[in-house]
Formats: sequence, C-alpha cells, structure tokens
Amino acid sequence: MISNVEKLPDDVGKLKEIVASQSALIADQQAECTRLLDAYKNSETRITILDGRIALLESRLFAPRNEKLVALNSLLEASGQQSLFDLLDEHPVPVELEPEEEELITVPAHSRKKSGRKPFPDSLPREKVIHDIPEEEKVCACGCQLTRIGEETSEQLHIERPKFKVIVNVRPKYACKQCEGAVDEESPTIKIAPVPLQIIPKSYATAALLAHIIIAKFIDALPLYRQERQFSRLGIDLPRATMANWMIRVAERCQPLLPLLRQEIRSGPLINADETILQVLNEPNRKNTTKSYAWIFRGGAEENPAVIFEYHPTRAGKAARDFLKDYKGYVQSDGYSGYNALGEIDGITLCGCWAHARRKFVDVVKADKASKKSGKMRAADIALKHIRKLYAIEKEAKNLTVEERFQLRQEKAKPILNNFGLWLRETYPKTPPKGELGKAIYYTLQQWQRLNVYIEDGRLRPDNNLAENAIRPFVIGRKNWLFSGSPTGAHASATLYSLVESAKLNKLEPYTYMRYLLEKIPVTSDEDFKELLPTRVTQKQIDNFFAKA
Repeated sequence: MISNVEKLPDDVGKLKEIVASQSALIADQQAECTRLLDAYKNSETRITILDGRIALLESRLFAPRNEKLVALNSLLEASGQQSLFDLLDEHPVPVELEPEEEELITVPAHSRKKSGRKPFPDSLPREKVIHDIPEEEKVCACGCQLTRIGEETSEQLHIERPKFKVIVNVRPKYACKQCEGAVDEESPTIKIAPVPLQIIPKSYATAALLAHIIIAKFIDALPLYRQERQFSRLGIDLPRATMANWMIRVAERCQPLLPLLRQEIRSGPLINADETILQVLNEPNRKNTTKSYAWIFRGGAEENPAVIFEYHPTRAGKAARDFLKDYKGYVQSDGYSGYNALGEIDGITLCGCWAHARRKFVDVVKADKASKKSGKMRAADIALKHIRKLYAIEKEAKNLTVEERFQLRQEKAKPILNNFGLWLRETYPKTPPKGELGKAIYYTLQQWQRLNVYIEDGRLRPDNNLAENAIRPFVIGRKNWLFSGSPTGAHASATLYSLVESAKLNKLEPYTYMRYLLEKIPVTSDEDFKELLPTRVTQKQIDNFFAKA
C-alpha cells in the first residue's frame, strides 16, 4: 500500500491499476473479517452446545433422577403474573396460547384421616401373650379381691427365620404271599402307588421351594449366588448351579403358556412395546461383551392385561414384526426406528409417546446452565408448558368413559396440539440443530403424527409409561444379576419374568400364583392350560386351592 501521495505516478493508467489493486485488497480484507466473525459466532454456538452437553452429563451423573421441574412459569401462573419468557418470545407470526378459563374450586367438607400405622392383615396368625400382675397384687388395700374390668391390647409384628422341612414320600408296596401272583399272570406281582407328579420329575425340589427361588430372583432381584449364601446360613447346601438348572427346567414346563399369553395380549386394542439391553454370555459366534436385548409387549383386555418378555440377540425391528404379525390395532412405542416398519403393516396404527418427547425438553432445562443464568430458557419452558396442559386434560379425563374422554380431547387437547405444532415448526429453523433444544424439537416434529394419534381414540393413553413400568423390574433386577449365563438362561428368564409380571398386573400375589401354577401344570391337560394363565386365575381361586390341600 502506498502511503506517500507524492510517490503516486502521474500516469492515469498506472493510477487506475493502483486503485484496482487497493479495491481488491480491501475486498479480501472485508471477506476475511466476515469469515472470522462467522467463525467466532459458530465457535460461540459450539461452545454453548458443548457446555449444555457437559451440564446434561453432570446432571445424569450427580443430580437426582427426577423429571419433575419446578419451573418459573408455574410459580408465576400460580401468582397470577404473566411469564417473563412469554413476553420475551418474539416470532414473526405470534402463536397465541389458549386463554385459560377461570376454574371454580369447590372445597369439600373437611375430613381428617386417622393418624397412626395401618392394622396388620387379618390373615396373619395371632398369638396371645398375657402380661398379668402377680396374684398377691390382685387384693385391694381394704382386703377385697380385685375384679377384672377389661384389658388393654397392642399388637407387635414378629418374624421367625425360614423353617425348612423334608417331605418324606412313602409308597407302601403290596404283594400276595399265598399265590405270589400265579393266579393272574398279567397282573403285577407287587402293587405300589404311582410316583406323585411334580414339575421337575425326580427332583428333590417341591413347587413351594421353586416358587420361593423364582420370586426371590425375579421379583426381589436377588441373584442365585446370594440365595445360595442365604440357604447356607440356614444349614442347607443348595448350589447356584442346581438352582439355575431348576429355573431352566421350570421355564421349559411353562413354555406352553407363552403362546396362550401372546394371544391374550394380541386380543386387546393396544399393545405397548419397549426394549432394553440384556447382557448374555456364550452366544454363538458373538463376543460376551456384545449387547443383546429383552423386548417387552404389554396388552390384552384393560381389566386383565398381560406382558411378555422376549430375548433377542439384536435390536432389529424383526422382533416386533414377528410378535405383531397379523395383529390389528394400535402399537405404542418410543421413537426408535425399529418400530417404523410396523406402520407399513395393514391394520396397525403407530402411536407415539409424549413422555419421551417431554423428557428431551426436560434435558434442555437441565443442560443449559448459561441460559438459566441469563434468563433465556424460554423455548424449552414454552414446550413444557404446552405438554403440562395436555397432561392436565388427561387428569381431568381419568374417570370419564371412553367416548367422553374422546370428546374432551377433541375439544381441549386438539387446539393445544395445533398451537404447539405451529410453534415447533416456527422455532426449529431458528435453533442450532445440534444443540439439545434443536434435538428435542426435531424429535418431536419427527414423531408429530404419532404423538397426535392418542386424541383419536378414548382407549389410548398419551404415553408409553405402561410398557416402561412393566420393564422397570427387569432393569432393577439386571443391576444385581448383571447378565444371563447363556441364551438358554436368557430365554428361561424371559419366560419367568412374563409370568410373574403378568401375575402382578392382575393383582395376584406372585408367590402363591407361582406355587399354584407349578402344582397344577403336572396334572393339567394341554387343552386346559389356558385356565392357568394369570389373566384367567383369581386370587380367591388360588386361596381356595391351598385351603383344601
């Protein structure tokens, strides 16, 4: 660049060349400034995104596992003030939220619950212990004998260590000493009662013991090696390998119930599906560190639901397609792509999960520390406000009939969904797609059609929590027993989980149901197996069976 004017040439052509070169230099510098400014903005956005991810990871590691939020909006709404975030939310086409109608709150007559502990069940045996005063104190100072005028009672809960007993099966043998069977050669010389039928032939385990081990592992999440220690402390040598073999044998005997349970699940209008990781050792041609999966399907009649667990080596959608083959109805799941192919099957309608969508916006709130400090957490808050309104309607619809619930959703939930969808489509282009908020909005928009399905049928729910609640005991148990030792063991565990969790869904006491089932299977014909399903058995029927035994 020429700084001294006196050095400029007098030739006009040369002056034009200098001006042109200077203009090109200035343009290059301006372009470089623009590039650096864009890079700064992108780096700032990237830093914000990475800060959010770090905050989310810290929250998952150290914060309570709780999705409930005490949002500022909620506090402001309770005090009758307008949300600051709504005031700051500016977009080209404002989306007005539905004006909230004033609610008339009726306070019923005040009643106070009786304080104190709940009484012990009447079914528990009582042992009366008399605490009396000595006989010499039953005489009054005047010399008269005291008269008993009443008593005070209190109850304490007592427990005794488990008691084992050995059942000795005696089968008397009979023979004729006179003819020794010579009269009728076709008749046996010696007569003896047949061996009692049992769930595992020739095993020393009774149905009661097997049921105890099953419930301890699959309900109380107590691994077999811990049960082995418990038995050892009680003086019983019962190796875990023996118990594991028993579990596999019992599952094999219960296997005919699974197709029948599947029919029960497929008979309902809705099937909830989910899957979770299952570590299985000794799978053919696979490393022990390779992930396998437990799939869960919950369905059936609303009053008698059932659940099935299935072990599969992969997370491929084929597992769901095989289970739901020829099924007609709704299938509710999260946004996993393995379920997408189900929507192409004639007769199946996919339904989304609002709990998963909400969870992603909750993650935004947990992650964006910088936004919390500067008061810019308006976008996630607006999304959560819409979702809270949808669930408020569900609370109102809880005790309504199917038709009434459908009408209520059409009147109240549908306008909220329309507003929410418009807000999502307007907000997404202005949001960094790789940030937590961008991911949350993208997920919700991708699932939008399925998320709206629930308002079209009063029998549906807005979320897939029924499946998640059913799979939770499996996940809790997995934290203790960690893995299945073989594919055979994984299949056995899936079978037994299916039975005990279905029993719980039908309000059956799991131990008594499993003991009843293991007692009945050996003496029940194949055509009557359906009557042993937890959806068909009642607790009264089980209690009567053991009362007669």
